[in-house]
Parts: sequence; structure tokens; C-alpha cells
Amino acid sequence: MTAITPQAIRHALLTRQEIALLDVRDEHDFAQGHPLFAAQLPVDRIAIEAVARFPRKDVPIVLYDDGGGLAEAARVIFQELGYGEVGLLEGGLGGWRAAGYELFEDVNSYSKAFGELVEHRRHTPSLPAEDVQALIDEKADIAILDARRFDEYATMNIPTGTSVPGAELVLRAPVVAPDPDTTIIVNCAGRTRSIIGAQSLINAGLPNRVVALRNGTIGWTLAGQTLEIGQARRGPEADPHGAAEARRRAREVAYRAGVKRIDPDGLAALAADPRRTLYRFDVRQPDAYVAGHVPGFRNAPGGQLVQEIDHYAPVRGARVVLADDLGSRADMSASWLAQMGWEVYVLDGGFEGPLEAGGGDAYPPRGPEGRYKRPYEGTDNKAAAMQAYLDWEYGLVDQLARDGTHGFFVI
Repeated sequence: MTAITPQAIRHALLTRQEIALLDVRDEHDFAQGHPLFAAQLPVDRIAIEAVARFPRKDVPIVLYDDGGGLAEAARVIFQELGYGEVGLLEGGLGGWRAAGYELFEDVNSYSKAFGELVEHRRHTPSLPAEDVQALIDEKADIAILDARRFDEYATMNIPTGTSVPGAELVLRAPVVAPDPDTTIIVNCAGRTRSIIGAQSLINAGLPNRVVALRNGTIGWTLAGQTLEIGQARRGPEADPHGAAEARRRAREVAYRAGVKRIDPDGLAALAADPRRTLYRFDVRQPDAYVAGHVPGFRNAPGGQLVQEIDHYAPVRGARVVLADDLGSRADMSASWLAQMGWEVYVLDGGFEGPLEAGGGDAYPPRGPEGRYKRPYEGTDNKAAAMQAYLDWEYGLVDQLARDGTHGFFVI
């Protein structure tokens, strides 16, 4: 592989061939504009992250930058690591622009665009910050569930909110809000995880009224309302009956989305196929994963996997297998990945055999160098940046239509 045209990449995406389109600039530069299905990996991280993110050494990898020779340097590193099908995007990012193809801003763009499409197609109900504050003030029968990672919740949260990360919602929401007359409000920092979280509960058929907090903590802040800081409320675990009911509900959703099921023998057959990339993710929370997981599975909590699938699985067209000892988290996560165009399986069984412990710190975090500052992180963001971020999200459905490569569907 040498120079790969933008047209050839588009054809591979449309026909569901395996391909990894990889931006090797810093994250900040990547966030200013990139193709929809591009993933990002800076040159100085390739040797650290490549094996986990690109498990098949002969997968087609297409590298690009926006001038400056980074792509050529990255190709040398990949080749030294034993990757044999590494090429360069013809003309780099400028070649993609010149072909008239769409560029997307920010990070995790296609997951966020998918979330906007879900709201557009399903009309996911939401309430503005002012209305939710009024419900809190009048001590209405509501439960606010924060679908972000726990560390994000602990930084700042909606008053009275409880941490229930995205894939845990169907399992734990009935424990937090056992009365079907309680209104459940799902929030995140912006829009995507609150939309996906609220729609997860709706898809699973919970009897409660379920709404998203419109625009999340950004909307709350722009409304001039106060956030809590340093909270540690976590949604309790379900009892065996509740876990079984969550599994039943989630499996029905996964079935509707076309998720496939596989046993350990079937998984071994997939893993032995040298022609396809296979990603294996344990979608439980990190503490459960560290305590014991099926060998060969990496930890990717389900809500974050859906939000950051471009990072976890940069090879578009690959196979994905999800594992979860209780089932509902894998089924709900898989239902969303299937709608995003992935060939996704849920592992039935596997936890009865020998498990591996530890491994939670096997994919070290990146440093601050070249990192894109998200407008929804922390408590010191400028109002103009937060509003601009929301305006960008509102325009993603139209961008998807112009781009035309996504292949998403919404059940």
C-alpha cells in the first residue's frame, strides 16, 4: 500500500470493508476537522497503543496529517512494529477536502452524530435545565441519573443526582427509582450520553416516565444554575431478581437491533479467523473487571464504549464481542453498536471458567500534550465555548446526511 485515494477509502466504508483511517496529528489539531470515521493516534503514542487498537497486523491502515511529514514518520513506526498494509491518504487531509468530502469537528464525532440522529428519529423526550431545577425545588418525585464516568460525576454534577454510568442504567435505574411513578431524568455533560441513556431506558420498556436533561451540565451552567461538586452517590446494585429482569429487557432490545450471540466455542472460531479484526471488550465497571474477567477481553465500560468507539475500535468494519457476567450491560451496549453499523456479538457464558484478575491499568492515559480541551470538562469553561459546542451538535444530523457514509439505523 502506498497512496490511497479518498474515493477508495469512501468505497471501503460504504461496502463495510475493514479499514482504519488514522489521523496522526495531536488531538487538538484532529478536533479542528477530520473525516467522519477517522480515529486519532499521535505519532509518539503509536508504539504504546498500536497492538491493542490494531490487533491484526495485516489490517489496511491509512495514515494522514495536514502537512509536515507526520504521516510518513508514523508509517515507518507501524512498519517497524510489523504492520504490513500501511499506506498514506493521497494528498493528506487537504486531499479529502479537495475531493469535496465532509469534515467533522471535535472528538468522538460519529458517536455524537449518532446520538443526535437517535434524538431526531425517536424524538427522545427532554427537559430544559430551568424545568428540572423547578422540580428539584418543589421536591417532586424525580430521580436524576448521571450517565457519565464516575470521575466526571465526582468533578461536578446536577444537584441530587446519582452516578449510574450508561451501560448500568437498565440494571440500576429500577433500584434507584423503584416506584414507576417516579420520573427518571438522565444527564451527561452535553447531549450524547443523556440522549442514549434516556433512550436506553425507553427502549428497555421501563414503566417510569424517562427524559433527558437537555444539554446536560452545559445547559445547566448556561442557565446560571449551580452544580454540586465532589459528590459520591452511586446507584446501588440490583438484586438477583432485578438483574434477571434487566437481562430480559436488554436482551429484547438487542434482538430488535440485530445483535448476534456467541458461546465460547464460537468465540474461539472468530478469534482463529486471520482475515478479520476481532475486538473483545468487557463492558462492566473497572472494579468488576479487575476482580475477574474472561481472558483476552479488555475493559471498556459500555457507556464509554458507545461514546468513544472510534478510540477503542479504530478499525471500521471489524467484529466486536462484548462480555458481561449479568448480561444486560453487554446487550444494551451491543444494541447501540449494532445500530452504528458494527458486526457485534454478545458472549453467552465464559464467566464460569477460569478468570483473569487485574489488568485495569494495561492502556496508560495520554498526557496533556496536544490534548483537545473539551468544552464540557471541568468547571471553568467559557459560556461562548459551551454554546458553540451545543450549536455544533445540533448541526450533526445535517452533516451526516451530507457525508453519506455512516450506515446508521435507529430502532
